[in-house]
Amino acid sequence: MNILVSACLLGMNCRYDGSHNYCPELEKLMEEHILIPVCPERRGGLDTPREPAERQGDRIIARDGTDVTDAYIRGAQEALRLAKEYDCRYAIFKERSPSCGAGVIYDGNFSHTRVPGDGMTTQLLRANGIIVLGESQISALLHK
Repeated sequence: MNILVSACLLGMNCRYDGSHNYCPELEKLMEEHILIPVCPERRGGLDTPREPAERQGDRIIARDGTDVTDAYIRGAQEALRLAKEYDCRYAIFKERSPSCGAGVIYDGNFSHTRVPGDGMTTQLLRANGIIVLGESQISALLHK
């Protein structure tokens, strides 16, 4: 099965700070499935590195106050396009991200406070029937 995956979890240096969140647990998943990397922020036109951003309601605001919502919307739409093109029923995304967070994100005040919620891409994928899991839930897709 094809699974959409946050590119940073596969070791691509696309995080806001220019680093990655390599997740070795994905190696087991690669033995059974095809992983399709995507970084919605980069797909939406944002550079790496970039200012960190957090979700504030329906907007995504960078720490310097810049509204980057439009780039996040473009990135979410591009991720959905990829998911449909590759017939991905599942996605594994970076937890707490304003784009990819699944179930928990930061509160929008840059205080490192976690609150219930989804990132913009996760919200769009779920609205289109795609099951989005965070990286701590990878084992749920093993042997599926």
